[in-house]
Amino acid sequence: MTRDDNITNSDTSVLDENPVNNQDTDQLLARITELETALAQAQTKAQENWDLALRTKAEAENIKRRSEKDISQAHKYAIEKFTGELVPVIDSMELGLAALSDGSADLNKFREGNELTLKMFGTMLEKLNIVPINPVGAKFNPALHQAMGMQEKEGVEPNTVLTVVQKGYQLHDRVIRPAMVIIAKAPPAASGSNIDTMA
Repeated sequence: MTRDDNITNSDTSVLDENPVNNQDTDQLLARITELETALAQAQTKAQENWDLALRTKAEAENIKRRSEKDISQAHKYAIEKFTGELVPVIDSMELGLAALSDGSADLNKFREGNELTLKMFGTMLEKLNIVPINPVGAKFNPALHQAMGMQEKEGVEPNTVLTVVQKGYQLHDRVIRPAMVIIAKAPPAASGSNIDTMA
């Protein structure tokens, strides 16, 4: 017996001691197939998630661009409504001035036209939610009024608005310009009221 024969015999004896079991092989193949299926499903799911992430990112970019455009348009045309309301008032003023330039202008008609223009302007401000602050007879309110001076007035409670020098204006709850007012002050104390009596 040669040396090679000994090696071959020893190898087959090892194989004979550990015979390959067909059932184990089938289980291994089934497990491999199961793992390959799970891997394929995971890869498919990962691809779906990647596609979804790309679409979401693209949509977010589109929303951002649209928002930036809308904001830019809003800033650019913010006073469009105001302008639309103001144009008829300007037209009325121009007509009045054109009537004055004519040598036969009637001042009473000009005054009527001016009053009409002022009324149009007031209507325009109301449509834009701009309200005048004209507080004659109201209590002084530093949030809405600015005192220009004080004046004594008989029979009027102190800190009451006597005169409005210039009307104020308010947009919704925000004061655009406070009303410039003169308010009533308390009359000076009667003479002798502060004299101490001697015991």
